[in-house]
Amino acid sequence: MKIATWNVNSITARIGHVLRWCDTASPDVLCLQEIKCVDEKFPHRKFREIGYPYFAAHGERGYNGVAIVSKLPLADIERNLPGDEDAARRMIAVTIDGVRIVNVYVPHGTKFGSEKFAGKLDWIARLRRYFDERFETDNDLVLCGDINVAPHELDVWNPLLWNRKMHFSKPERDAIMELKKWGFIDLYRQINGSEREYSWWSNFHHDFEKDRGLRIDHIWASPELAETCTDCWIDKEPRGWQKPSDHAPVLAEFDL
Repeated sequence: MKIATWNVNSITARIGHVLRWCDTASPDVLCLQEIKCVDEKFPHRKFREIGYPYFAAHGERGYNGVAIVSKLPLADIERNLPGDEDAARRMIAVTIDGVRIVNVYVPHGTKFGSEKFAGKLDWIARLRRYFDERFETDNDLVLCGDINVAPHELDVWNPLLWNRKMHFSKPERDAIMELKKWGFIDLYRQINGSEREYSWWSNFHHDFEKDRGLRIDHIWASPELAETCTDCWIDKEPRGWQKPSDHAPVLAEFDL
């Protein structure tokens, strides 16, 4: 099974890119973030035409939103964290071929030390409690999406510059490490060791061309499932297309 995650920064604006990429990369499951459209407007017919007949969306107009499209049937669809049914659309979970896939778009946090920053840390803590209450570490479980935090210095092009900035501040890294301690394995690091690559680049100052980015998009797996992972990589090519998302897709392959 090949699972991919991609913050597309509007599925309406980026549908041509996504369809083009799926045609060549051919993931079995694609987890999308920041779809920025209501469920009724999600372009599921276009995905069906290229071989993705199954989908689940949890979106809102102009902001946030997550979705999963798949070549394989979906089961047990769950939308948002418990108690967040009417909150921003940030989580969708499905079961595909016995694997539970949780696709998240973690809050940005807006500004270091702000109320929204505190809300980001709280959201990550509640995500950890969700896994504590719902799953065991021997379950086949994938957590993926735009987690909006770069965990380590290897994940930031200039750690000294970003040390007190959003996405790499110590409180954010502490929060994501606490989440990871549930038992998750960072598949990119498992496969690639100390390789320095990024999944997001700003749209300013030619940051993509200069490779000044952050690795904030992740695919993590439970320990036993991680043992079946044969590859994990970041596909930078779509980031170089005309009018791209500021994120690149991340993919992982499993020998199930």
